[in-house]
Formats: sequence, structure tokens, C-alpha cells
Amino acid sequence: MSINIGIIVLAALLLPILLFVETREKRKGLVPVKTSLSLLFVLTAVGQPHADPAYYALLLLGLIFCLGGDVCLALPQPSMFLMGLISFFIGHIFYAVGFFHLSSVSVWTLAITICFLFIGAGITIWLVPHLGPMKGPVLAYMGVITLMVSGAATVLGDSALPLRGRIFVFLGALCFYGSDVFVARDRFIKKQALNRLLGLPLYYTGQFLLAFSVGFVG
Repeated sequence: MSINIGIIVLAALLLPILLFVETREKRKGLVPVKTSLSLLFVLTAVGQPHADPAYYALLLLGLIFCLGGDVCLALPQPSMFLMGLISFFIGHIFYAVGFFHLSSVSVWTLAITICFLFIGAGITIWLVPHLGPMKGPVLAYMGVITLMVSGAATVLGDSALPLRGRIFVFLGALCFYGSDVFVARDRFIKKQALNRLLGLPLYYTGQFLLAFSVGFVG
């Protein structure tokens, strides 16, 4: 418990620094600050009781690939955005497999997936005119993050699992999805500090919820 508190406190101290660096576009300090903060959600998962060892392994791999994605996005080279997208894509696959490992498809899966297909269609209509050569990778990414949310919905609807773990998984997935909307807006629609001020807290909240879920799903 004390380790968890220490990680949360450290993350709470690093996040405002990251927001300052990001909104001022101070590239010099971005990589170490973002890497340090993202490393904390990996350490969070490692420090939890491994209620389901297979779920832990899959979530840990997902978190590590997301850490890699964060490092790529912090680098200034234009090609790093695509590398980051690929890293997050792989991370979402591990998340989705982990979620479907915990639970079987249910009415919750179908209902929430249908909702997010409509949401995704609206986002697609909004983004496509601005994507250019990134159209294929971005649409593929939207597909895999929708799959990840579907898996989280499957976990949410499984009453055999502890309620806290189910909530952590589903809210974590929703926060991650929402943060990516702001990433897309910043990258393709309008580069603006507001995107990072809203998107980054959502992203890290989502990742830490998923990391903590490791200890509450069994």
C-alpha cells in the first residue's frame, strides 16, 4: 500500500511538470519527464498482487508498449509519430486479449461495442479529411482501440469478477479512448495547448487505472 501511495504522489508531482513542458513545447525536457511518468504505470502493475497471472502478463506487455509509444511521441522526428502509433496499436492488442481472457462475450460487449462503432464513425467523419497519408494507420488504430473498449465492456459485464476491478478496467479504457481523441485533434485538426491539458490527465488516469486493475480482477 505504501508503494502505491508513493507512486501516486510521484505521478501527481510529475504530471503538472509534463503539462508545463508540453504546453510550452519545451522539447529538451519532454523525453525524460514523460518517460519517467510513463514508467510509473509500468511499475504500478508490477507492484500489484497478480490476481490472474495471465492477465498480469498481458497488461504488463500492453503497458510497456504504451511506454514505448510515449517515448516515440516525445521525440521531435516526424517519423516517430507513426512509430508511436504502432507501439500503442500493439499495446491495445495486449489489452484487448487480456480483457477477453478474463471474460466471455456478453450483451454488455455487444451493446457498448455498437455505441462505440457509432462514436468511431463520427470521429472518422471528422478526421478523414485531415489525415492525408496517415489515413490507413489512423483508421487501423481506431479499429483496435474500439476492440480494446469492447474487451473492457466484456469485463464490466462479468458479475463473477470483483466490482472494483471491473470498474478500473472499463474507466481506464474510456479514459484512454478519450485521451486519443485529443491527440488526434492536436495532430490533425488544431494544435492547441488545451488538447494536452485535457488529454494527458485522461491518458495517465486511464493507464494507472488499468495498471491497478491487475490487483483487483481475481
